[in-house]
Amino acid sequence: MDLFFDVVTAVLVITGALLSLIAAIGLLRFDDLLSRMHAGTKPQVLGIVCVMLAVAIRNPGFAAAGTIVLVIGFQLLTVPISAHMVGRAAYRAEAVGTGYLVSDELADAVQRADDASRATGPETAHASEEAAQRTRAPQPEDEDGPAATA
Repeated sequence: MDLFFDVVTAVLVITGALLSLIAAIGLLRFDDLLSRMHAGTKPQVLGIVCVMLAVAIRNPGFAAAGTIVLVIGFQLLTVPISAHMVGRAAYRAEAVGTGYLVSDELADAVQRADDASRATGPETAHASEEAAQRTRAPQPEDEDGPAATA
């Protein structure tokens, strides 16, 4: 039975290492940002899950299981969310080539947000920060200086 667990562990570790290697090669090989993000997130998460499952097989117990569940859980939660946010920020900064997009579902949402910000003016927090800076800034003096007005 130990031989079976050794083989399964070896297969999981090798699979995880290969997936992580594929992610690294994809980061270097692909040209555009969205393809690089896809290559860096999908195989990397699957690779770390395979390695963590191999660790779980070799180290049965509650202490290792808790750590493994936390590592897998945080990887599954944070990597897709961070990739999504980086992709949206890159799209808004116009760093994404639209030639690679099959459908551009974000264009309508960005257009609506831009129209709404133009209609209502600057954001509230930004406007209040500007107002606070204006009140703290010293007033410009006349040509003759402050003594001429006194």
